[in-house]
Amino acid sequence: MARRLIPCLNRVLVEKIVPPSKTTAGILLPEKSSKLNSGKVVAVGPGIRDHSGNKVPVGVKEGDTVLLPEYGGMEVKLGDKEYHLFRDEDILGTLHD
Repeated sequence: MARRLIPCLNRVLVEKIVPPSKTTAGILLPEKSSKLNSGKVVAVGPGIRDHSGNKVPVGVKEGDTVLLPEYGGMEVKLGDKEYHLFRDEDILGTLHD
């Protein structure tokens, strides 16, 4: 069994961020109340080469919080954790505080 996955080419390994389903006081929140499809970048590939042979690096780095499309990506399970593998161009943007 693999312990670590290093993505190939321009792929990005993301761990989705699950919003809390309850407040600290114990009130259950509706599922749609704070749904933002985001995740934390765990690993990135080295990038791809363009037609002239120049290396095009991946647009995000490890530790970035990114906005993900509602559908797409490939689900990957490593150990007891679930991750998602996306192409760099599928990631919609980065989120900042």
